[in-house]
Amino acid sequence: MCFSIFMNTGVAQLVEHWSPKPGVGSSSLSSRATKFFTNFGEGLSTSEYMKKIKAYFQDVHHELINKTSWPTWSELQNSAIVVMVASVIIAGIVYAMDYSFDNVLQWIYQQLY
Repeated sequence: MCFSIFMNTGVAQLVEHWSPKPGVGSSSLSSRATKFFTNFGEGLSTSEYMKKIKAYFQDVHHELINKTSWPTWSELQNSAIVVMVASVIIAGIVYAMDYSFDNVLQWIYQQLY
């Protein structure tokens, strides 16, 4: 019964958010968030849905081209080297722990049997 209350409530109403910035609004009961498919199929024709879908993908394309900062080739190479070195170090640590635990447990088993 309580679960049905949460099914019709948007995420913004389940978690109260207070923004530290004075110009940024927060969620309130006067501006309820709705789920994505709340009114799906009601009141819009197929061509209107297609226009909305087209506008969405145009917005996505615009954001990827104009608003996303992509790394330079040298930044990408440096990041890849850092990841590879960190992976080798972590693999070495895991190997050392595995080897030491194996030897300790073998010693313990030999002492018991």
